[in-house]
Amino acid sequence: MGDILNPVDNNSFVELVALKDEDIFVDKTDFIEKMSAKLNANKRLFAVTRPRRFGKTVTAHMLLAYFSRAYAGQNIFEGLKISEKKSYATHLNKYDVIYVDMNFICGLYKGYLKKIQKIPGVSSLVDYLEYSIIKELRGQKNFSECFENNNIENTGLLEALSALRNDLGAKFIFIMDEWDLVYRDYRHDTQLQEDFIDLLRSLFKSDGGKACFYLAYLTGILPIKKYNSQSALNTFKEYNMLRPVPYEEYFGFTEDDVAEIVKLPQCKLSHQELKQWYEGYKLNGKDIYNPNSVVSAISDGICQSYWSGTSSNEEVVRLINMNFDGIKEDILNLIEGKEIAFNCGRFQNDMVSIKSEDDILCLLVCLGYLGCKDPIGTNAEEENSSEANNEATTEQTEKIEQDEQAKTANNKNRRIAYVPNAEIKSALMDIVKEQEWYERMETIERSENLLKAIKTLDGNRTAELIQEIHNSPSVSIYDYNSESALTFCVITGLLWSTLDDYDYHREDQAGKGRVDLVYEPSVKGAEPLILIEFKYGESAETALRQIKTQEYYKRYSKKYTKNIILVGINYDPKTKEHQCLIEKLD
Repeated sequence: MGDILNPVDNNSFVELVALKDEDIFVDKTDFIEKMSAKLNANKRLFAVTRPRRFGKTVTAHMLLAYFSRAYAGQNIFEGLKISEKKSYATHLNKYDVIYVDMNFICGLYKGYLKKIQKIPGVSSLVDYLEYSIIKELRGQKNFSECFENNNIENTGLLEALSALRNDLGAKFIFIMDEWDLVYRDYRHDTQLQEDFIDLLRSLFKSDGGKACFYLAYLTGILPIKKYNSQSALNTFKEYNMLRPVPYEEYFGFTEDDVAEIVKLPQCKLSHQELKQWYEGYKLNGKDIYNPNSVVSAISDGICQSYWSGTSSNEEVVRLINMNFDGIKEDILNLIEGKEIAFNCGRFQNDMVSIKSEDDILCLLVCLGYLGCKDPIGTNAEEENSSEANNEATTEQTEKIEQDEQAKTANNKNRRIAYVPNAEIKSALMDIVKEQEWYERMETIERSENLLKAIKTLDGNRTAELIQEIHNSPSVSIYDYNSESALTFCVITGLLWSTLDDYDYHREDQAGKGRVDLVYEPSVKGAEPLILIEFKYGESAETALRQIKTQEYYKRYSKKYTKNIILVGINYDPKTKEHQCLIEKLD
């Protein structure tokens, strides 16, 4: 047992299991069965990558605790899902596991650089990684003789592993956490990146290298780096936020998981609150929640953003300020609710080779700042193609087939990006508001003008601005055929101007009914309270009169005295125009 070969210290999964009756524990151990089925199979190399705080390390530690012989006899998995599987005992604690935590290795290497006496042949992080693994293998009692017999001293890792396999029949399970650290923390050191990928290629590209492993499992944030259009390690099966199938339910908490969590006595939050704040990652039709944020919110008793202050925020700032293809405006539109199509086929899976807005959106999906889903196809297009084929000549048919193949390849890489939930929306808004260009954006100016028009009781100007917002990209994609759509339009328009000073509520119980929309000042007395009632196909007078006759203001009148603004808004579907009347409560 060491830091790399069969480590047992600081296992986050074991710690979670030990507290499962006292804390929040979601049993994902059936994932072990899926990996067990791949042991020694032809396809036994996996890269499962996802954003920070989505349980990557816990999953890696779970696999380590199950497979490693160092955990034998600890009964960690008794009573969990995996213990009910037929293969449970077959693979439990039967293997030597090489577990590489790249953050840990990187930390040790930085300490090594401060030492005066250097190890021969170790001049880079990759050298130090190889040296560290070989050192632990050599220190293992049943392996040491093999090292001596084969005079393995200053040799490479592949040669050491091959000698152990040939002499002793030793094979390993290889788990690497934060595999992409080199591409994130050393993003401009191309030589180090090439050396690192060459090491992994030597281990997992050749038949001789793969023969040393029962299974390999890489986890990190970024998918495996591409060179040109090919993965640098195309022997690995990859599953990530862009392509999660069939392991999407293991990327975070599912609806069923959260439904059970909210039943726990320590959970004081509703399922709907958790859904609004932390769900929204649509992976192959499954709704996935950020697991760390759900646990943190329940622990704190409040839903809020747990993304602020992370190093990845700096990355988002860099990406937005590159402003490829107008990404700044599109980020604002995404925050307001717009969905944007993009192509993930050309993304190089790193943080440097960014050449287009498509690349930026891909990276933001991998970082967890955006969700993505497949575009919805239409049968009509397929039927039209089929009819065209039936009527075409042979030459035309070949051309149509080529076009269809190109279209299929393109569609395979098409995705739809969106802001998944309130947590990410809050984090992105905080990032955007810190930028120098923020107040110069047309969307921001329009939002400020809309709030100003309401405060100055200018109904005509308010109606004009709502009309502009209705015609903007973030709203025009929605069916504008109800009061609900009109409400969304106004919320979108006021989003940026009310960010710091107001909280808004929909369908708030007030007076003799429910007012459609309320903007309540975050600090009492600092701003006026705004009550808004919507009508569709009626009149602004009717909307304003309803606020008064239903006495919606009475709930707030003591707290805000006469600092209350009443707003009636109507949309006429015949004239396609908005009308607005605004009064201050007497």
